[in-house]
Amino acid sequence: MSGGDVRTVRAGRRTVEVHRPGKVLFPGGGDAKEYTKGDLVDYYRDIAPFMLPHLRGRPLMLQRQPDGLGGPQFMQKNTPDHYPEWITRVEVSKEGGTVCHTVCDDTATLLYLADQACLTLHRWLSSTDSLDRPDRLVFDLDPSEDDFEKVREAARLLGGLLDELKLPSALMTTGSRGLHVIVPLNGQHDFDEVREFARDLADTLADAHPDRLTTAARKKDRGDRLYLDVQRNAYAQTAAAPYTVRAKPGAPVATPLTWTQLDDPDLDARRWTIADAVEQARTDPWSGVMKKGRALGPARRRLDALRN
Repeated sequence: MSGGDVRTVRAGRRTVEVHRPGKVLFPGGGDAKEYTKGDLVDYYRDIAPFMLPHLRGRPLMLQRQPDGLGGPQFMQKNTPDHYPEWITRVEVSKEGGTVCHTVCDDTATLLYLADQACLTLHRWLSSTDSLDRPDRLVFDLDPSEDDFEKVREAARLLGGLLDELKLPSALMTTGSRGLHVIVPLNGQHDFDEVREFARDLADTLADAHPDRLTTAARKKDRGDRLYLDVQRNAYAQTAAAPYTVRAKPGAPVATPLTWTQLDDPDLDARRWTIADAVEQARTDPWSGVMKKGRALGPARRRLDALRN
């Protein structure tokens, strides 16, 4: 239903009001299509069955741009008091106090956030029932310039090493410039242990390919090498959620894909947008990989044997 400048959208047992659905959030231009707030809401409604399993029970940081790509952007951690009472919240400890994060457990919440011009949802790598023990490990493959061939090559090298360590892994475009390689964990290790493992693995790979890969945190030390970023593997850090829209022209989407699709010559970090990401999601590209969470002990022993 719609009336005036408000449209109502049904989401399960709830109805969500979408204000100014015709407002342009992603201006067109060049090869980029124009998309409105209504388009954003429609996308999040259609992707919800595929996206919610990656969001439920996780604190979020919300990237909001009420005036669209041309306007100011802010990162929202605290849940505003005016948000509906049916939206899940979790109070999280931080230095000197707490933060009341939003948790997206259902379609209605996802649509409400879209109405709030929340373009991108960044999720914690742990869930509310065990905030200090992540069940995801993320490698962010970040090229020094917009060169996807370097990203593709790094993903193959990283995937090969993870296979050698007998760890399952999955690929996701970032919707920006790179790829995320995600390893499901069993939630038995704390963030320090997970980050140390990720750093040692990345260092091992960079040491084997010093002309192509680096773990140098400072940009000036990287040259034209691809940066293997493991910094997201820390308490209260976040990573772009699978199927979230990115605040870029054309509304690209952070999209799961298969390892076979890595060979597609048309692939790049912005391959899918809100126009076709649902079609990709229907192919179930991760096909249960995220349910295969592993302990890091055996992989740590294999990695140490490789490093010695």
